[in-house]
Amino acid sequence: MAVRIARIALAVTVALATIALTGCSTSGSQFTGTWGEDAAGKPSLKIEADGTFSGTDGCNPLEGKGTISGDTFTFGPFASILQACEGVTPWLNLASTAKVDGNTLIVFRTDGEKIGSLDER
Repeated sequence: MAVRIARIALAVTVALATIALTGCSTSGSQFTGTWGEDAAGKPSLKIEADGTFSGTDGCNPLEGKGTISGDTFTFGPFASILQACEGVTPWLNLASTAKVDGNTLIVFRTDGEKIGSLDER
């Protein structure tokens, strides 16, 4: 009888741990991936599960680390150069937060105004 109770307790513990870990791993999954076009002059962004990101605003490379809280990705400080590129509006370097809407990453400035969007690749 004691062995049976121990087995049940172990099974419940494993099930709860699996559920808890699954919840942790999926919290960033809506942001994890590559967003935007892979073309010259077009912005793109790759976000990793740990919040690190890298990409280009269409002209300048950028990288950094953000945080995920609920349905919001908050960009942390990021490194970028600011060179002028003819015909390119480098809006991604103004990013403060982002949210996912379907297969699109919507990017906002610090004042909450939408500045652009990137489709998932």
